[in-house]
Amino acid sequence: MSLTDGQLDRYARHIVLKEIGGEGQMRLLNARVAVIGAGGIGSPAIQYLAAAGVGALRVIDDDRVSLDNLQRQTLFGTADVGRGKAGVAGEAVGRLNPDVAFEAVAERLDTANAAQLLAGADLVLDGSDNFATRLAVSDQCTAARIPLVSAAIGQFQVQIGLFRGWEGGKPCYRCFVGDAFDAEDCDSCAELGVLGAASGLAGCWAALEAIREIVGFGPDQAGRLHIFDGLAPRMRTLTIAKDPACRGCAGESG
Repeated sequence: MSLTDGQLDRYARHIVLKEIGGEGQMRLLNARVAVIGAGGIGSPAIQYLAAAGVGALRVIDDDRVSLDNLQRQTLFGTADVGRGKAGVAGEAVGRLNPDVAFEAVAERLDTANAAQLLAGADLVLDGSDNFATRLAVSDQCTAARIPLVSAAIGQFQVQIGLFRGWEGGKPCYRCFVGDAFDAEDCDSCAELGVLGAASGLAGCWAALEAIREIVGFGPDQAGRLHIFDGLAPRMRTLTIAKDPACRGCAGESG
């Protein structure tokens, strides 16, 4: 395959970057990315992945748009309240870039359906808001050897990590959080609040890490966690150790 005249124009600012070029843009056009959650993180991530020309996007979200989402979930408008998020996201992507094949999946991902919902993905971007989903995604990505970009937000803080836990010496997301679980009576966004712009930063940053991994430019970030504190503001990076007893990735290396 080669780029059409329209694609050469659309992606010109990518193509002139020596780190991407025409070959890198073709990698994006041939990539299949699954995005978990079309909320505060997923909204900007979906927009920038679509704008970048990722060839196939599968968005997995069973939620509906509510009025209190609109402070941070930029894919949606007031008229979308009550509609399914995945379907509305597909309409937005269709307006943005006809090169992108979009699949809306209005299901909640769990351990029972993770293998089915993530099948065929070249990369997974997880913007879900609970540990149960995040760990199900992580375990399946490790088992299927799919690179995982994990993004999280809390009040003013953003966390971004890239995980390839099946590789020797590289941790998975479970190595980072262990068997963490959510309190049954806690909705962190509702109870603690979240700065809308921090969600935008998280989604854009996650999209950047996904593009870096697909194209293959810059230093490898697998096993590193980037933390941005928007209140200070300041940023720091942690290197996560692989847990030899991790039930998500122990024995997967090789």
